[in-house]
Amino acid sequence: MVANCAMNRERGLAGVNSYERELGFHPLDGLRAAARERGEAAWLDLCCGTGRALIEAAAALRESGLAGRVALTGVDLVDAFDPLPPGVAGLTLACAPVAAWSPGRRYDLITCVHGLHYVGDKLAVLARAAAWLAPGGRLVADLDLGALAVPSRRRLARVLRDAGFAYDPRRRRVSRTGPGAVRLPYRYLGADDQAGPNYTGQPAVISHYAEDRPA
Repeated sequence: MVANCAMNRERGLAGVNSYERELGFHPLDGLRAAARERGEAAWLDLCCGTGRALIEAAAALRESGLAGRVALTGVDLVDAFDPLPPGVAGLTLACAPVAAWSPGRRYDLITCVHGLHYVGDKLAVLARAAAWLAPGGRLVADLDLGALAVPSRRRLARVLRDAGFAYDPRRRRVSRTGPGAVRLPYRYLGADDQAGPNYTGQPAVISHYAEDRPA
């Protein structure tokens, strides 16, 4: 994995440059409802950058009387998180490669906003994240199939659908509802971090895979 200073470093929770705008929904909407109904909820943000969106989420939850009832976890390769303001509850920011990090719980929402562009084994991250979802939990990640060197990208899209993912080619976005033990028939060969800009205009990583066909 490589870090890009222009990736998801400064994006906030809502507004112009925000998760709400990128995802098309406000991350806290479903989490608030779940916390009020069940007493708790959890959001995992992979490649969270400075953690600004999560920090703003913690403040918003405190204002709505839900401080500490929604667990917020952010993971990023670079330890350059924004300072936590006093009184923040239920927020953890971890510095680790997302391909190697493992949680100790399940999540109602898992996001990866423009983070997979900079990860080597993108498919492994998706497969692992699927197992971290709570029942009815939602996974949403930006994924450019053009950045995966596979024998057939059309077949890859079918494989993802068969494994329980939905793929939106216009938005270049993969999503999933509910957990699952995912085994994708691709073997990671390595990545090219000198491939140049992708559709966002920022340098990205091309991931190379061989397909394991049934005998």
